[in-house]
Amino acid sequence: MSRGKLFIGNWKCNGSFAGNQSLVKAITDGLAKIDLKDVEVFVAPSMLHLLQVCSLAAGSKLGVCAQNVSANPCGAFTGEVSAYQLKDAKISCAIIGHSERRQSEKMQTFESNKLVAQKVKAAMEAGLKVCVCVGETDGERKEKKTFAVIEEQIKAIASAVSDWNNICIAYEPLWAIGTGNTATSEQAQEVHAYIRKYIAGIVNAKTAEKIIICYGGSVKPKNSAELIAQPDIDGFLVGGASLKADSFVEIVYSMTK
Repeated sequence: MSRGKLFIGNWKCNGSFAGNQSLVKAITDGLAKIDLKDVEVFVAPSMLHLLQVCSLAAGSKLGVCAQNVSANPCGAFTGEVSAYQLKDAKISCAIIGHSERRQSEKMQTFESNKLVAQKVKAAMEAGLKVCVCVGETDGERKEKKTFAVIEEQIKAIASAVSDWNNICIAYEPLWAIGTGNTATSEQAQEVHAYIRKYIAGIVNAKTAEKIIICYGGSVKPKNSAELIAQPDIDGFLVGGASLKADSFVEIVYSMTK
């Protein structure tokens, strides 16, 4: 069974109204030259810039994704943005459980598996597609706990998933986020294959074969072609390289090599 490809550029806490205009134009111009059959490409700007980027990307091959979503409905939740608000704003998908929200001393965010599952449930009930991030720390990898950690993270969300057609998994080893380190293609493929096998066991083989599993962790044009060539890597969650149009477009183009 052939799976589609998915590329998400996570802009994190970057961007400005002026800068977004030129960046989106350059990305959409680049994507227009690529055959994107069975391929989806998104950028995830900050909440402040979501509607602007939606407007700038209208009519192009570029979609817009939220970086986060609240586990709570609309109500007295200061600073939160609910799934229904995103849906109302015509945002179709959200990243959930990014490593910078699961375990970040700098941001002081420590989202538990339980909270990530609650966010998945809220997003799916509102009709959003979700990209759920999983991955291990450097210490966990050294202690050979990679598979156990990822099993726990996926098991936690399984009961919250109402439609497995509307979820993708992004494997982002925490030791490779913003460090310049990247998992080798063999390391990434090993984990992606394990994720697919695990989902086959807890859901079914058909779902496991269809689900898109992206890699995220210092993805750059120089390593994207080798990574995307692996049989269980279906795309990328791109960080810093997505802030430069030529780099991001080249990463998307690498699937054709």
